[in-house]
Amino acid sequence: MNALTLDQAYADYGGTVVLGPIDLRIEPGEHVALVGRSGAGKSTLLALLHDRTRRDTALMPQNLGLVDTLSVFHNVYMGQLAAHSSAYNLINLIRPFRRQIDAVRHVLEQLDMEATLWTRTGELSGGQRQRVAVARSLFQAGDVLLADEPVSALDGPRSEAVMQALTSKYTTTIIAMHDLALARRYATRLIGIRGGTIALDSPVDSVSSDALDALY
Repeated sequence: MNALTLDQAYADYGGTVVLGPIDLRIEPGEHVALVGRSGAGKSTLLALLHDRTRRDTALMPQNLGLVDTLSVFHNVYMGQLAAHSSAYNLINLIRPFRRQIDAVRHVLEQLDMEATLWTRTGELSGGQRQRVAVARSLFQAGDVLLADEPVSALDGPRSEAVMQALTSKYTTTIIAMHDLALARRYATRLIGIRGGTIALDSPVDSVSSDALDALY
């Protein structure tokens, strides 16, 4: 993949600029954590990046984008809808193929979710639903992951497992996070957003606690 770049990019709502203008370059192989207060512009920045890299990226939105009336299997399988024909996807919806069942089950096993394979997603807890969205992202092909708060509803050990799985699967990740300790462990670069602009951009090892505190 090529570097992800934004050149004087901005986003506005109702004529009011809420993010930018921003210049940004993310090289292949970087693991970036977006940090800052809620409402600072992290989700909007992810949306801008996704608009420019839609074909090559997996996206895990903060609202998860799950279909509650479908099973966990079908929600995870949706990560690869674009890889198959409409006819194949329709048949798999009605009578799932064994190879797809096995592939989805393998992903769910990484997240301790295999027992929910045929459970309707709407019947799951908030943390379980978040792990289904993570599983869909892991099942999806691509070089880059854009994720918005993928561990916000999870406890410590499960957060660690999810971050390990995501950063191992994708060579390049841009993840919005509130857990700064977790961000330091799994990111190589921290980008701090404040008031719709980039207020901090440094390798993880170069960022002091004081610099992070200033974002909040």
